[in-house]
Amino acid sequence: MKPMSFDFKSRRSMVTARRGMVAANNMLAAQAGLSILRAGGNAADAAVATAAVLNVTDPASTGIGGDMFALYYDGKTGEVTALNGSGRAPAALTVGAFAGHTHVPIRSPLAVTVPGAVRGWYDLLQKHGRMTLKDVLQDAIFHAREGYPVAPVFGASWKVSEPFLRDSPNTEDYLPNGQAPQVGQIIKLTGLANTLQAIADGGPDAFYTGAVANAIVDTLQSLGGVMTRDDLKNHVSTWDEPISTTYRGVEVYECPPNGQGLAALIALNIAEALGLSELPADSPQRLHRMVEAMRLAFADARQYIADPRKVDVPIEGLLDKEYAGTRRALISDERAMQPPSFGMPLRSSDTVYLCTADGEGNACSFINSLYMGFGTGIVAKGTGVFLQNRGACFNLEEGHLNQVAPNKRPYQTIIPGLATKDGALWAPFGVMGGFMQPQGHFQVLSAMIDDDLNPQEALDRPRWCLEEGTSDSVLALEDGIPLATMARLAELGHQVRPVSGRARGIFGDGHIIRRDPETGVLFGGSDPRKDGGVAAY
Repeated sequence: MKPMSFDFKSRRSMVTARRGMVAANNMLAAQAGLSILRAGGNAADAAVATAAVLNVTDPASTGIGGDMFALYYDGKTGEVTALNGSGRAPAALTVGAFAGHTHVPIRSPLAVTVPGAVRGWYDLLQKHGRMTLKDVLQDAIFHAREGYPVAPVFGASWKVSEPFLRDSPNTEDYLPNGQAPQVGQIIKLTGLANTLQAIADGGPDAFYTGAVANAIVDTLQSLGGVMTRDDLKNHVSTWDEPISTTYRGVEVYECPPNGQGLAALIALNIAEALGLSELPADSPQRLHRMVEAMRLAFADARQYIADPRKVDVPIEGLLDKEYAGTRRALISDERAMQPPSFGMPLRSSDTVYLCTADGEGNACSFINSLYMGFGTGIVAKGTGVFLQNRGACFNLEEGHLNQVAPNKRPYQTIIPGLATKDGALWAPFGVMGGFMQPQGHFQVLSAMIDDDLNPQEALDRPRWCLEEGTSDSVLALEDGIPLATMARLAELGHQVRPVSGRARGIFGDGHIIRRDPETGVLFGGSDPRKDGGVAAY
């Protein structure tokens, strides 16, 4: 089949339904979640089923060798809960392990933190679901064992990664006949199928102890890693109080640090009084103001976000509306910041995103990731499990809040989002893609709130991206933003980089489900930049 050119425009209609909805990167995964809803499961059950199939169909982006976070809205109580299913550094990992390095080597076995996804899946089901892991893993096991056809966008990425995979350990299942599979080719992942079956039969202990844990530890230690069986055995998820802010009457929730959702909330606070709704969406003045708000948010995020169980993170001060006003005052309409430094708030005591909603008013905003494409590239021998490189997000600077330390969680880029209005569910939403994620949250929320766009229209809109997630990043601008706007942004001092074609992947991809509180009607949108869609009934 002819390779994709990526030079296309796709029109998708918003999907409407009442009884249940799943939006995900791959339609096999979305259908798996929908099947769970139709069988009597709720939004939590459907989220785990969908995530499990994505492990099979999008193995570069997600998997049980990585981490997960979730926000859950309970339709009966109106409560929003936050699950942190991210792992920690091995107990033996210290700064000394990186002597001679200024950054954690991104594909090193030392970049592997304990995978938190499996325990997180289990804990989400235990608190909010109705089904067991055995119930919700059946479609994922089937597709891994019996085979599935490779989807177009993911297939193109798989092909690009072929040399990397060929040089990585234990990747044979992912290179049938020594090559990346073609689009439409049926691929079977037998090792992964066996591992998922073991988890279905034995629960999370089948992953964190026993044969799978032994394979993870033995593989990493043979390559110079320091993870032990105790590191895996001792892993636990945490239920946290979600953090939130209001933006023009909509309450926006994120998981607290160590996740970077705080950056999205800071940007929204700064932008709330910038008059975005009064300016054309693609005008240089509006994009300039949004980008500057995001630069300020990243300056704070990269300074302060860390594991709050190990260091003091001034969350309340960073989300204070008066503090946002002091940061907003730094924005000039005449020039770009060069760049801003972090503020001083008052002290106080590759990735897949999916969302689900059921007919009872529950919703789950869910994200699962290996960090970079295929994580470290290391597969635990015989398991089919790629191991994440989330430890690459640690800082090696002495005294930095996010400095690497034993049993510490690193800065996490993966963030699910959820919004309510007047206490009622408004939308689970998310945009995946490294440091694009808080920027994507900011942009799709502005589109829906400031411009009254529906979920699909908000996801279709061309995006901008501060590429490295720092205050001095190059500003990438997606094809579709007017050339006059790009030129004016460059005049203002932004380091502008127009982006089109395959490189558009840097702008991430997202999913949104809106809910009408009066009728219960669900409105779903799915990003045209990937293979997915919305399944509903």
